[in-house]
Amino acid sequence: MKTAYIGAAVAAALALTGLSAKAACVDPRVAAGTAPAHAVSNVSLPKAFAAEVAHGGPVSIVGTWLVSYTLGGEAIIQWHSDGTEWENINHPVLGGNICLGRWEQTGRHTYARHHMGWIYEVAGAPASNYFIEDETVVLAADGKSYSGTDTFTIYNLDGTVQVGPLSGTAAAKRF
Repeated sequence: MKTAYIGAAVAAALALTGLSAKAACVDPRVAAGTAPAHAVSNVSLPKAFAAEVAHGGPVSIVGTWLVSYTLGGEAIIQWHSDGTEWENINHPVLGGNICLGRWEQTGRHTYARHHMGWIYEVAGAPASNYFIEDETVVLAADGKSYSGTDTFTIYNLDGTVQVGPLSGTAAAKRF
């Protein structure tokens, strides 16, 4: 119980600081092309997956990925076998950095992802906007990477478009 009170106190203190926050999952206010070049190059494959690929096993988008976006940001995305996915992007937690979505396979190595999240302009306040990102990616034949295109639109809470759609690209390496 003491832990719950401490957690609530910390959350309240952070909410009262008035820190400004940025948009969740993909921040269109970051100039295109600013994602670090090293983002997906220094991660090694899990041994179990590497062994499966080496023995000609099935290649699937299911798994955990380290992704870089040209619209700005790096993320860890998990594509789940039930057609759902979640993303944790390298943006401030108080602005909202966890996003959810669904995906489907649309071709032999092609996948479509529909993804959304809240945007918090002021820490501790209700969401000021939400966004929708639609992405189409092509999984490499060896299953170790994917690349694709995405569109990103920010909506006001009444459903009208505030920004976008903006177009960008994504590049990922299996984590």
